[in-house]
Amino acid sequence: MAAYLTSRLLGTVPVILLISLLVFGLIHAAPGDPTLMLLGEETNAEAVARAREHWGLDRPLYVQYLKFLASTLAGDFGTSFKFGEPVSGVIRQRLPATVELALCSIVIAVLLAIPLGVWAGAKPNSWIDNLGTTFGLFGISMPSFWLAIMLILLLAGTLNILPTSGRSTYGVAGPEITGFYLIDSLLQRNAAAVWDALTHVFMPALALGVNMLGILMRVTRSAVLEVMNEEYVVTARSKGLAERAVIWRHAASNALIPVITVVGLELGTLLSGSIIVETVFAWPGSGSLLISALNARDYPLVTGLVMVYTAAFVLINLIIDALYAVVDPRIRY
Repeated sequence: MAAYLTSRLLGTVPVILLISLLVFGLIHAAPGDPTLMLLGEETNAEAVARAREHWGLDRPLYVQYLKFLASTLAGDFGTSFKFGEPVSGVIRQRLPATVELALCSIVIAVLLAIPLGVWAGAKPNSWIDNLGTTFGLFGISMPSFWLAIMLILLLAGTLNILPTSGRSTYGVAGPEITGFYLIDSLLQRNAAAVWDALTHVFMPALALGVNMLGILMRVTRSAVLEVMNEEYVVTARSKGLAERAVIWRHAASNALIPVITVVGLELGTLLSGSIIVETVFAWPGSGSLLISALNARDYPLVTGLVMVYTAAFVLINLIIDALYAVVDPRIRY
């Protein structure tokens, strides 16, 4: 397996290079001069020239790209135009919030979608199948920004049981250790901070995870429905096993491959696709950071964020490939 994963990793190098070239070219081709956006329209030509020289924007584009590529290979994405700090440091401050939000969304989606999908697939055309199908279609069809607004109106505005925005209440969270508020609060055994973090993350995680919940439920249903008539399921039933054991031990476990694939792909999508939800809930993650970087034409920060998202996709796909062999021992690389 190690040789296979190594070859897969090497195969992603051209893809990453192509993505870096596309992102670098597109952000530089976008209208708007970062020097005017950051210095203001009333600045003078001398200040603009100094800024362009300082940021290296006066050099030919291919020179800028080669310099960006060389520094990226060394783990340095450059200095943010807007924040005046190393891009890697700015991303490191905001990325844990997005990862925490994406993981909470995954947990909500998996805990609801897989049991519902398994029972719907095991009992087609039953009331639970109809309920699961309706719920799945609702999740797939529901725009996350609309659901986010409705959740705020209902749970925060009308019922007043959850906070509308932010990641924590001021003064409740303890000192930062990992950047993940839930983990930090658990490590510090601060029950009030754990509850505070859960109440803040619930609504954005639900708004972000409902779409994945619908997709995952339908994929699970289809996978279980397909294996329910396999010979090993019929044999398990003929041996007198309880229906619950037949469904969960023999059918569900053999239908996990497509489910794992969808979870992995959706996790990558959630990392890079949480921009709208983060904006609605004022969640201080990398999605809202990307919006502010694009508005400011902060070239190093935009390219740095996209490269981090690309690396996350590659890593998640490698983990999925490794999990295939763990879930199904028949798979060999």
